[in-house]
Amino acid sequence: MKRIKPAFVRYVMADEYGGGCTVRKASDLDSSLVEDPIDIVEKIPVEPYSVQPVWVSIEVPRNIPAGKYEGILTVDAGGKYDLKIVLDILNRTLPPPEVWKFDLDLWQYPAPIARIHDIELWSDEHFNLMREYFTALAKAGQKVITANIIDQPWGNDHVHFDDPSLIKWIKRRDGSWDFDYSIFDKYISFMMSCGIKQRINCYSMVTWDLFFSYYDEAKGESVSFKAEPGSKEYEEYWKTMLNNFTRHLKSKGWFGITAIAMDERPLESMKVVISILKSIDPGWRIALAGDSYHPEIAEDIYDYSIASYLQFDDDVLARRKERSMPSTFYTACKERHLAPYTFAPPAENAWIGWFAAAGGYTGYLFWAYNTWVKDPLRDSRFNKWPSGTCYQFYPGPRTSIRFEKLIEGIQDFEKIRILREEFTREGQINNHKRLDEILSSFKIEKLDTIPAEYILKKAKEQLNTF
Repeated sequence: MKRIKPAFVRYVMADEYGGGCTVRKASDLDSSLVEDPIDIVEKIPVEPYSVQPVWVSIEVPRNIPAGKYEGILTVDAGGKYDLKIVLDILNRTLPPPEVWKFDLDLWQYPAPIARIHDIELWSDEHFNLMREYFTALAKAGQKVITANIIDQPWGNDHVHFDDPSLIKWIKRRDGSWDFDYSIFDKYISFMMSCGIKQRINCYSMVTWDLFFSYYDEAKGESVSFKAEPGSKEYEEYWKTMLNNFTRHLKSKGWFGITAIAMDERPLESMKVVISILKSIDPGWRIALAGDSYHPEIAEDIYDYSIASYLQFDDDVLARRKERSMPSTFYTACKERHLAPYTFAPPAENAWIGWFAAAGGYTGYLFWAYNTWVKDPLRDSRFNKWPSGTCYQFYPGPRTSIRFEKLIEGIQDFEKIRILREEFTREGQINNHKRLDEILSSFKIEKLDTIPAEYILKKAKEQLNTF
């Protein structure tokens, strides 16, 4: 039973797409109960004539011989019911998550974990609780540590919670600056110990409201000011810090895996950021999740994620991949499909890995792993965006059907990648063509008329014939 894990599935309230990124009232939208959280309790009361879903995870040992395996799962619910399980194990082995090539980047938020568990931020208890949340993310193949280098890096109005900096900015009475990296260093080392160690993306040099803050020693309080990228105030604020930060990262051995990251910021702001960073050190990496595609800076952005409704130029994407530059897509509240809404068909989350493979992307980015709403285990709705947009993992920690289906799609991406490499190595041109034909079905517009599950089922059957 160590490899077979049954769990009860909970229901949460969900709404509907309702225009996407719009202010909303629950009373204005259709709402329903949907299955999503996978619970951690061992027993649960079930009312007569009601339905209680159960999620069963089966871990297949890597050294097991190929073949068909049969077994019985017995359900004890006032009477015993036997369910037959049949597993058809193929003669191929998926590598462990730590070597998956799929570029998964779900942004993490430490503060909501402290808040939901009612414990002190950055306390030992906080770090102990965070471990299980972020180890689960590492096991899904997460590649990037999300690291705030300023308070509220998305601005004060864009997010619904306090989002504190890992670095303390201190302006001394004499006008000089000090930067306290103690929490930053502890957090980055901690996340690496959880298994997320490939990259560090630091948010952000351009907030949504263009406000920036620091602790003013002379005033004895935190102050904030507004500064446009390119202004004198902006450059003075950032150049001093970045020179200091560069030295610190190099002393820790982290500079080569760190990027300064922006989210949906305009081209002119990005040009300012690129100029400042390259003037400080040409080795600086830059990351961007962009809702507009800017080919003129595409090769200046090391980690570039574009919205699912955009597309890289073929030659640009080819050059980026040759240089091992992460080139992913993302979804948010604008998209009807492939955004991990609680009301959406779970198969759409598995579709994400297939869409990445079909489009030549290296992976997928989503902005919210755990920015929980007020009562996430009962109500996933939020007043700005469609339900489920704010998180994919639940307090507890509890995984979700959405998260598990995302992992399923990532595993399929890895299968496709391994087959492609094999076909190329062995010159199997016809199999390459067959694989491309399977992937040609994964166009988002098809989801308007064809259920994701139907396309996925057919594609999986074909993939398993190789």
